[in-house]
Amino acid sequence: MKKVVEFLNANPVQTLATVGLDAKAKARPFMFMTELDGKLWFCTNNQKDVYKEMQNNSSIAVSVSSEKYEYLRLTGDAVFENNMEVKEKCMENPIVKGQYEVATNPIFEVFYVANAKATIADFSGNPPYEAKF
Repeated sequence: MKKVVEFLNANPVQTLATVGLDAKAKARPFMFMTELDGKLWFCTNNQKDVYKEMQNNSSIAVSVSSEKYEYLRLTGDAVFENNMEVKEKCMENPIVKGQYEVATNPIFEVFYVANAKATIADFSGNPPYEAKF
């Protein structure tokens, strides 16, 4: 998991894909927030379509590439949890703090990726790094 967290932190703007309410793929920029207790955490706003999509169908995929042409794919299920420790950690990010102001903001939500499978690979033909957690 350490390698996955390092890759996400080094490449801060990822793409999160969900199944839209119209049953079509939806993708948008997203940011990894933190790892806690073996879980990868992200955050969003419960007024956004992305939140409604994950409530309707929890299957998600995160993708990001590096300047070195390495890439990470992370798949799993979004699990929302009112985890105040994670919310407080998210507030350390100035972008999140600017949007939500406080961890107790009623529209502020955090979720982790359950049944996660991560693959880090490149175009060298070498075997990819794979992890499940």
